[in-house]
Amino acid sequence: MGCLGNLLWFITGGFLSGLSWLLAGCLWCITIIGIPVGLQCFKFAGLSFFPFGKEVRYGGGAGSLLLNIIWLLVSGLPLAVESAILGAILCITIIGIPFGLQHFKIAKLALMPFGSEVY
Repeated sequence: MGCLGNLLWFITGGFLSGLSWLLAGCLWCITIIGIPVGLQCFKFAGLSFFPFGKEVRYGGGAGSLLLNIIWLLVSGLPLAVESAILGAILCITIIGIPFGLQHFKIAKLALMPFGSEVY
């Protein structure tokens, strides 16, 4: 399911989701201070392009909390809303439910990406 799911995902909406993360990463990398945040965006763009077979584990400490708050105010909310809306639209049909669940996974990640690891 992983390879076929990733192929269908990329064609039907993963490309746009991944491009959103890449755009956010490029915008963060314009400033020198934002480069670590931009690099994190590039890591999660890979997850957005091909999410099937990957798992996200959340953790972190005080530094991650501070970065997550700044991230949420600047870039996280638009990415999370985009993924949540696409996930809700895809969950309308039975065939789209696995793809919608992947969008919900990415929406949660968009709210708190720092301290998270992709396995």
